Formats: sequence, structure tokens, C-alpha cells
Amino acid sequence: MKPLALAGLFIALTLPAVAAEPQRGVTETEIIIGTATDLSGVTAVQGVNSADAIRLAFDELNAAGGVNGRKIRYIVEDTQYQVPRAVQAINKLINSDGVFFTLEDGGTPMNNATFPMAIEKNVPKLLPLSAARSMYEPFNRLKFSQYSSYVDQVRAGVKYFVEQRGKKAVCAMYQDTDFGKDVLAGVVLQTEAMKMQIAGTTAHKPTDTDFTASIAKLRDANCDLIVLGTIVRDSTLILSTARKAGWNVDFMGQIASYDTAIATAPGNVAEGYYAMSPSLYAYPDDPRPEVQSLMKRFKDKYGFDINYLGETGYVSAQIATEALRRAGRDLTLDSLIAAMESLKDFTDIFGAHYSFSATDHHGTTKAFLSVVHDGRWVPVMPEALAY
Repeated sequence: MKPLALAGLFIALTLPAVAAEPQRGVTETEIIIGTATDLSGVTAVQGVNSADAIRLAFDELNAAGGVNGRKIRYIVEDTQYQVPRAVQAINKLINSDGVFFTLEDGGTPMNNATFPMAIEKNVPKLLPLSAARSMYEPFNRLKFSQYSSYVDQVRAGVKYFVEQRGKKAVCAMYQDTDFGKDVLAGVVLQTEAMKMQIAGTTAHKPTDTDFTASIAKLRDANCDLIVLGTIVRDSTLILSTARKAGWNVDFMGQIASYDTAIATAPGNVAEGYYAMSPSLYAYPDDPRPEVQSLMKRFKDKYGFDINYLGETGYVSAQIATEALRRAGRDLTLDSLIAAMESLKDFTDIFGAHYSFSATDHHGTTKAFLSVVHDGRWVPVMPEALAY
């Protein structure tokens, strides 16, 4: 062997091996997971319940020893349902706290504004608390969504009401946000598909509280079905305004207004209000033992009942935990994504099913129709609707 070759071999053998770059948010003993959601703004009734349910799941997981030898450190930041605060929250979670991924980040506008930040830093945003199509479109390996989209839900609901209930004048009231416009898109697509025109629309800010003029406008348009691109507070105010005006038109919402806070609103203003959702809410008197146990554990820990988006938050934690288990002890970004994509027909404790693949990060397209009756959400039918 030539002297130069021998020298090269000696250097190669004596230099220390270069260690692999450590995975962000993963140490020998813990995994850091974050959530940026509304804890004190107009959708706090949803964000608080969701984050609390996730914390319950992770606390119980940690008490049982964690996952593959690691405990979860869970950090929640308040966005107040405001985009600038969401940007600050995600910036903190990624750049200060060093999260491995975020889970159930709340709000369509907030997620849309922060996706580029997460993607730039290679941080997955798993299962956001939003049913907008942008949660999984355009496809990106770091984006996974568990919900049927607002468009899926609205299109299926409008089709049902036109074909089965004979509705002829479909209208829309929506927040003038990314979320509200996604709901409106569902109305537009389905009415066009059925050779109909939207009879009327109104748009408002998430913080608006006076809907008298909007209701009057749609009443003059002779609407017989109003699709709501609204959340909790504005939905309740709209329903109350219509009832006070003596107008008993049918309203239909989607997952963001499928909430017990609406069903139990004072004055029974939500009686007869319809909403579409990706799965069905389980009440505390649900007969299934596993569901009853969750209800009790949640109330014992926090002092109030879990709501629908609390249930979906718990499911998100279940899905994330199963992915972490499958990813194994050698936990990396690639192994996590591969594990998420391996979930086929994953069934949660409420009986809903979710599937992902290497080409499809949208967990389900199912949508169910429920109606408020005597302060409770009651399924109109047990089967999911389609369009």
C-alpha cells in the first residue's frame, strides 16, 4: 500500500465518529409536544376542553411509564383566537421550547398563518383543531388531519336538506375568515352541483354581536335553509336573534358549532338547530364503559364535563400516542411520519375510524347530521351522509 493511502487509512481510523444530529424535541427521557389554541378568546370553550383532554391523556400515559421509555412534556400556549398571537405562540413552541411536533393547534386562520413556520423548521403540525381543507391540502408530509372537511360536511348536509327535506332557497351566514370562507365554499360547490343558486349570504367578524340586520336581509331573501360558517358565540347569538324575530327557519352548522354550549344555551334558542360533524358526541350517560370512564376521569380532574371537541382532543392524543409507539425507541421525524402513515382503520374509543397513507393524510371524510332537542344533540340518523 502506498504511503499516502496508509496515511489516509490511519486518519479515517483515528478520527472520532460524527454523531447523528439529535432529533428536535426528543431526548433520552422525554418527548416535547405543544399546542397553540384559544384558551381565553371567542372559541375558548373548545380550545380549553381540547387541550385539557390531551393533557389528561398524556398525564395518564406518563403515569403508566410513557411511550418506549420516554415521558411526554406537554406545553400549551394561548392564541386568544387571534392570528398575531398564534404566530407568537408557534414561534415560542418551535424556537424556544423545541417541540417535536404540535397537536390540535386551534383555528383555521391561525393554522394557515403558522404552517409555513412549522414547515420551514421541519416540525409536523398533527391533527389541527380545524376541518378546513388547508389542514391537509396541498399535500405535505408534515400535515395530517383527522376531521372530514367543512366542505365535506356542508356539501353532504345541503344535499340531504334539498333532496330529503325539499329545501329550495339555501343561504349562508359566515365569519369573514379562512374558516368561514371554507364553509361558504361547501355551500357554493353543492348548490352549483345541484343546479341551484345561493339565495343570499351575509359575512361578519368573529367578534360581532349584533345580527339583526343580517337576519332581516336573509329573511327578505326567503331563505328556507341557512348554513352557518360560525362557531359557538356567534352561532348562539344568530339563533337567538332569529327566534326573537319570530323566524323559525332551519339553520345548519358544522363541527365548529356542534357544541354542547350551543345545545344548552339559555332560553332553549338552539332547539331544532342542525349541525354536521365527523363523528357523534358521546354524553356522560353513554352506556359504553370505556366512554363512561373517560367522562368521569375528565370531570374528576377538571371539575366540568368534557364536550365534543374535548372528545376529539382525547382522540388526537390517542392517535399521536399510537404513532409514537409504532415509531419505536429510535424516534425521528421520518419514523414518526412513517408511523402516522401506517395507521389504517384506527378506531377510537367512540367507534370512529381513521386511516392515513403515504399519499393521503386526511383521516376521514364521514359526516353525520344531528339536531338539538331538549338541550341535547340527537343524531338525525345513525349513518353518515355523503354527497
